[in-house]
Amino acid sequence: MLKRLTALAFSSVLLMSAASAQETTIKFTLGWKTQGSDAAFFYAKDKGYFKAEGLNVVIDQGEGSGATVTRIMSGAWDAGFGDVNAIIQNSSTRPQDAPVMVYMMWNQPPFSIVTKNSSGIKTIKDFEGRTLGGAQGTPTTRLLPVFIQKNGLAADKIKVSNMAPNLQEPMLIKGDIDAALVFNITSYFNLVLNRQDPDKDFKWFSFGEFGLDLYSNGVMVSQKLLKDNPKAVAGLVRAINKANIAIAKDQNEAMKSVVAYDNLVDVPVEKRRMQFAFEKLMVSPEMKEIGVGDIKDDRMARAIGMVVEGYELKRTPTPKEIFSRDFLPPRGERDLVYTAN
Repeated sequence: MLKRLTALAFSSVLLMSAASAQETTIKFTLGWKTQGSDAAFFYAKDKGYFKAEGLNVVIDQGEGSGATVTRIMSGAWDAGFGDVNAIIQNSSTRPQDAPVMVYMMWNQPPFSIVTKNSSGIKTIKDFEGRTLGGAQGTPTTRLLPVFIQKNGLAADKIKVSNMAPNLQEPMLIKGDIDAALVFNITSYFNLVLNRQDPDKDFKWFSFGEFGLDLYSNGVMVSQKLLKDNPKAVAGLVRAINKANIAIAKDQNEAMKSVVAYDNLVDVPVEKRRMQFAFEKLMVSPEMKEIGVGDIKDDRMARAIGMVVEGYELKRTPTPKEIFSRDFLPPRGERDLVYTAN
């Protein structure tokens, strides 16, 4: 009897090992530290969506949404959440190495200029004669010349003071700069954490509302993963899409998955950041028309042109080099209905 039980236990171990061996491991990098806006990835892992697709997704914290691209290009990560505009930059010079976006999440750009209501800046024309604080190398700062040109502003009348990203909100609050060149989803909550009211006391100018209708963050994968294991890419996208649809309806349940990944997060702040991502960056007339995860090729072509201009790139990539919809679930499975709760 003992021998039989031992044999059964051994067989169970072998079966479990075989099942584990069949899983594809994907190293996935976030765009930054743990945030509520990343909830779909934690939820998909926590609820077993990745596992159901035969995937073992290892989620690592990031160093910036632009760094996601270079991380994947290094070969150390297979996929991640990052900025499509960084793909465009790298695809221009290293098309054989740049990752490809396979699921667009933030179809509205977070690139914004924020100022205190007390600054007296009411329209973008009022930026002339003012000092804007910008972190060197960030998309908002790098694309400012395109913003200026498209809106007929006088570039020689706008001063940009370079500074570290973590100094922008403190210097804005103190009045050392008149406005800051920021990511709204980051700056909004930096102001909250600095005991400010970003809705009542600050004015926001989104690049998307002033001629720079750019796409932003989504799920990207390495060209190697695309080529070697397209089935895994499709499974990754299906799981994340399923998670997005679910958390759009229940943010409280989603926060449980965020906390399960990192129990040090500020739950009220990160829940609000998750909702901000849906309300400001994801839910839009375009998303409702084509479904979450997809893009419009003509808009992407225009966006590529703006990035090429802003970064003075020598080669203009095609939309197909930047984004592939080959792995998207059917349109009927990508209807996202958001309800804040």
